[in-house]
Amino acid sequence: MVTKVLYVEDELFLGKIVQESLESRGFEVQMVGDGAEVMAIFENFVPDICLLDVMLPNRDGYDLGQEIRKNFPTLPIIFLTAKTQTEDVLKGFNSGGNDYIRKPFSMEELIARIHNLLNLSGQSSPEAPVESNGVIELGQYQFDLRKYELRFQLKVRKLSHREAELLKILSDHRNFTVERKVIMQQIWGDDSFFNSRNLDVYITRLRDYLKEDERVQIITLKGVGYQFIVD
Repeated sequence: MVTKVLYVEDELFLGKIVQESLESRGFEVQMVGDGAEVMAIFENFVPDICLLDVMLPNRDGYDLGQEIRKNFPTLPIIFLTAKTQTEDVLKGFNSGGNDYIRKPFSMEELIARIHNLLNLSGQSSPEAPVESNGVIELGQYQFDLRKYELRFQLKVRKLSHREAELLKILSDHRNFTVERKVIMQQIWGDDSFFNSRNLDVYITRLRDYLKEDERVQIITLKGVGYQFIVD
């Protein structure tokens, strides 16, 4: 059974990245960017979980959370926000939220929290990308998450921690666009010029490591980010 996600986010670019990432994991996602339009969605779309941004046009996420909780008492709600004060977190829980995640967040963390809430509520959730004993298949390559190894036939290359982090992010977003600043925030915690240059170096290294299989490519989208293509 497909898990349905109502995703409320007014930052369109970020929203599309998260939506595509969730859909690549097997979720069905209904995204809306205006707080005033959210409740009408429930007439034709019954979600299994809600992801609510707090700062929205026309109606904020806290107000929406209260109404959703009133009408759907058991529906899991995760608040997404850049606010970091303790009172903001408490307000989220008092407004019907089951969990609260601060921006910028990694897709791995968001997916983990979604799975956790769905499991707690007794619902099933889509499987994560196929991994056997921590190994991800990338074309003819095998990426061992635990050992930081990239294997091609009989060749084994040991990856650095940063290289492994970057390859994991790209593999999690395979065949979709991932923004440069999202990668830098996840790996280094900021998108400074220095870290931008670091990212260029690591992308070049990974391209070299993956050159044996032409079906595996890291494509640069100038001014945006990358697409990790695995046929």
